[in-house]
Amino acid sequence: MCGILAVFGAVDDALLSQATAASERLSHRGPDGHGVHYQRGKGALIHRRLAIMDPASGRQPLFGRDGGALVHNGEIYDHAALRARLQAAGRVFRSGSDSEVLVHLYEARGDAFVAELDGVFALAAMRDDDWVVARDPIGVKPLYYGRDLAGNLWFASELKVLVDRCAWFKVFPPGHIYTGRGGLRRWYERTWLEGQNDYRRDAAGLRERFEAAVDKRLMSDVPLGVLLSGGLDSSLVAALAARLARRRDPGARLQSFAIGVDGDSPDLRAAREVAAFIGTEHHEVRLDLDDGVEALRAIIWHTESYDIPTVRASVPMYRLSRYIRDQGVKVVLSGEGSDEVFGGYLYFYFAEGEDAFQRETVERVKNLHFSDVLRADKSTMAHGVEARVPFLDLAFLDLAMTIDPALKRPLAPGAGREGRMEKALLRAAFADPGDPLLPPAVLWRQKEQFSDGVGYGWVERLKAHAEATVSDLEMAEAGERFPHETPTTKEGYLYRALFSALFPGDHAARCVRRWAPRWQADADSSGRANPLHASAVRKAR
Repeated sequence: MCGILAVFGAVDDALLSQATAASERLSHRGPDGHGVHYQRGKGALIHRRLAIMDPASGRQPLFGRDGGALVHNGEIYDHAALRARLQAAGRVFRSGSDSEVLVHLYEARGDAFVAELDGVFALAAMRDDDWVVARDPIGVKPLYYGRDLAGNLWFASELKVLVDRCAWFKVFPPGHIYTGRGGLRRWYERTWLEGQNDYRRDAAGLRERFEAAVDKRLMSDVPLGVLLSGGLDSSLVAALAARLARRRDPGARLQSFAIGVDGDSPDLRAAREVAAFIGTEHHEVRLDLDDGVEALRAIIWHTESYDIPTVRASVPMYRLSRYIRDQGVKVVLSGEGSDEVFGGYLYFYFAEGEDAFQRETVERVKNLHFSDVLRADKSTMAHGVEARVPFLDLAFLDLAMTIDPALKRPLAPGAGREGRMEKALLRAAFADPGDPLLPPAVLWRQKEQFSDGVGYGWVERLKAHAEATVSDLEMAEAGERFPHETPTTKEGYLYRALFSALFPGDHAARCVRRWAPRWQADADSSGRANPLHASAVRKAR
């Protein structure tokens, strides 16, 4: 919900003018307004607003009682309880925004307040000579930082703000805090992040925690919907959201949104079935392949990535988000994170033991801010739509990431339902025949990565475009042009070249992390490259 920019140091009127101009590059994240707080010689906070909670009076920056000012991108799900506690202590609130609790907590608790939050956030606050910047534990909300030639520190929601303002810049690490007095340090600590092995021997409470995660993400003062690919993850989110919305309002009918290259694409077929089963008002959008290819430059500008699976999946999400915006919906729930938490990608079948399986899930969750949550945030926010991700709820993660990997790991190949037993533990939690949440065919649907599910022709079209665009000579010289993360395919070269033109220099390239599946001979990120994918199984037979 918004874009933020903060500059700390010897900020004068000229630098403020530069920062304000740079913040225009965040206008897509905050089309509903902007605000500035400036203290000469100390710093400036700039906010671009997407109005979701209290649209009428929740403008930022927000101000406390004791001189504090704050800007925030994200949602604070326990804001009502925090507000009640602060009001009991004599704090007065000026709006119904969930963000306003943050400035009062900052004044009362200093930088320790971030550990009290249940939500997602990138935030910056200042008071007198003190300032603090923080990012949520998983990095659901994007944040970058850098230093200009004069020594001032810059923090911004997107890389494009810093690329020509700072001498160096980096990704701000999730779960960290940066203070004017103490520098950068980690604030979010969990034993599972460090590879602990004191596992839970059952999954009791998994469904209850996930339902709570979905329920809290329904908070909104503007129209809300769900992204529905027809896969297990988005379907569970959509089904629970529809059920919970009806509990709040028996007449409520949630809107669901799906995209595919044609009406017979795997995702559209499955999403249609789910929408009919759960009773949503369903929308389908068609992705034109030529239109998708033409959008590549815009996609790389918005996602700030050259990672192949990120780019492939961002195009359909970007096109779908434009349609969602045009329907007047500003918030959507999505299923990102489940595959990383539960080892849902097909390559997890070939993990070399349970310890390796667990290490890979932890590593994938740690790096979601480079991949799926980056895609979900930036592809939707490109059109002023906010994506919320219940599978990355902190209470849910504390349970799901500490379950014995022997319970989470998929059945070995040949043990029945090949290609369909990934995330068996999650499926079992919702496979109640007395209270069916989803149609059985969808509950046990094979994993399709989003860029495949929209239609198998999409990835082929991208590869063909790259083959026609990138020469053999360019590929032969790829290592000289791109010594860091040298592309190994023409598709990778195409994305890297587009990225380099938009974000030149080594610092920008190092803000991206490429991903390829482990434990399989074909390193292509498409799920169809895995020998257990149904299309590969049929071909082998």
